[in-house]
Amino acid sequence: MKNFITIGGFDGVHTGHVKLILRLKKLARAAKMNSVVLYFQFPPKAYISGGARLSILTLPGEKFALLSSLETGVTRPLNFKRIRFLSRENFFDLLLKTYKMGGLLVGRDFAFGRGRKGHIDFLRAACKRAGVKLEIEDFFKTEDAAAGRKVSSSLIRKMLADGEIEKANKLLGYKYSVGGTVIEGKKLGRTLGFPTANMDTGFYKVLPRGIFAVEVIVGKEKFKGVANIGFRPTVNPIYGDVPLVETHILDFNRDIYGQIIRINFVSKIRGEKKFKTLPALVRQIRLDAKAARRLVKI
Repeated sequence: MKNFITIGGFDGVHTGHVKLILRLKKLARAAKMNSVVLYFQFPPKAYISGGARLSILTLPGEKFALLSSLETGVTRPLNFKRIRFLSRENFFDLLLKTYKMGGLLVGRDFAFGRGRKGHIDFLRAACKRAGVKLEIEDFFKTEDAAAGRKVSSSLIRKMLADGEIEKANKLLGYKYSVGGTVIEGKKLGRTLGFPTANMDTGFYKVLPRGIFAVEVIVGKEKFKGVANIGFRPTVNPIYGDVPLVETHILDFNRDIYGQIIRINFVSKIRGEKKFKTLPALVRQIRLDAKAARRLVKI
């Protein structure tokens, strides 16, 4: 049986990607083909620029889980390092022979092959010669005051960087999240009356800066929390380009060192700032916790 294929980076697996995949499933059923999603584990731009640090919305495992939840049919990763220098002709031939392509669904700005020379005009001609059904999907656009912007991973990254958590979550179709192992820190929060879980999140995930109201997933339980993502400027500042992720879990008193937890971003409370005194910092933390308790609905 032939396959109806779509290809992409799918970073974030956002609402635009979901629309594309739902269209793929419909086309595959109509053509009596299997639906196949080919994806890159890391965005190709990250390989080309050589800088994937703090730029990924979904890590490989997260991306696979999100794509699989859409019941895509077949979901397979592509190794960009192996195919990045293939000519457009050789890449197209790979799709025909290796992936038994009978149909292809792409966005209007799609291009592939060395130098991105496999553009839409090339695909129209190549698909016609090979008897492959080509479908081109329009962009999925925002519905806010800035209507007309294409829903994209880069737009969502910018929204997260700007602290526009609610807008980013709407375009994603779910709450942006970061997971990691709880590691030992300086225990400063405990001395201030607000113990925190410090997370090792690696250095690939996008980390919005500031103080956030979050949902905290511990095992199968969900708690309200306030997360501080930054460089701790008031006491024991840290240096480097990867901010510290520390979360105070409300109404929680357990030892969870070594456990993997996840935080779902709900709203930004404020930006990180340096306080002149520790009492001033404690007063602000109390206000942050109060705001998180109000903003997080669980």
